[in-house]
Amino acid sequence: MPELPEVETVRRGLAPAMEGQVIARAEVNRPDLRWPFPERMAERLTGQRVGLLRRRSKYILADLASGESLLVHLGMSGRMLVSGDPLGQFQHNHPAPEKHDHVVLHMGNGARITFNDPRRFGAMDLMPTAGAETHKLLASLGPEPLGNDFHEAHLVAALKGRNTPIKSALLDQRIVAGLGNIYVCEALYRAGIHPARKAGRISATRIAGLVPIIRNVLADAIEAGGSSLKDFRQADGELGYFQHSFDVYGREGEPCRRPGCDGTIGRIVQSGRSSFYCPRCQR
Repeated sequence: MPELPEVETVRRGLAPAMEGQVIARAEVNRPDLRWPFPERMAERLTGQRVGLLRRRSKYILADLASGESLLVHLGMSGRMLVSGDPLGQFQHNHPAPEKHDHVVLHMGNGARITFNDPRRFGAMDLMPTAGAETHKLLASLGPEPLGNDFHEAHLVAALKGRNTPIKSALLDQRIVAGLGNIYVCEALYRAGIHPARKAGRISATRIAGLVPIIRNVLADAIEAGGSSLKDFRQADGELGYFQHSFDVYGREGEPCRRPGCDGTIGRIVQSGRSSFYCPRCQR
């Protein structure tokens, strides 16, 4: 499932074709994805000017002139692709329609935004822009890891006394929003913390040190266009490249990349997810 860097990469790719532009026609080709679409979604989108295109955790939100916002979640295999952008940002003609093109936004500037999702685990909803943070998918989310509300004092307080593994704690969206398996593995490696360590038993100094490390991992991934392992594509259809920079994720049995370390990357399963780590570097 796309994590924060992939969703932010898609948002940045969509913005030049959508922000300030009118949705000339919205085409909805099925009644649902993971959940039913909102009533009259095509009608409510058609003719609306898009204001700000923003991200909250792993969700994209498009604020509309109607006072509603379109919420988009990519799910496991969803893609939002831009074609025909008159600004020349993407240099792609409109492709032929595909079987899993479930929602298509024909923009007034000639661009076309296609939501394609073969596995249909994605989601779309419409909600009032005012008070959007109370939406059932957003209400319980913690602070954004790249925002000012995510700081050393917050993380230290949130993890104090917790008996859960640090890996599981950082995946808890109520503690910090948008982190997933890949980037938690990479952040814990850079911090030298074993993924199975109990969060409440790690010193406040080491927990505080995770904050800039998490931010740096995410920034590096966004700069590389995210990570493409299976389905993820940027808005122009290109792959992300951060997977070529993984220090531990997916590298079981390979040598540790830290200078001076002769360890081999291991893997354990935590709550049904693989955690990759170096048993020499991470304690």
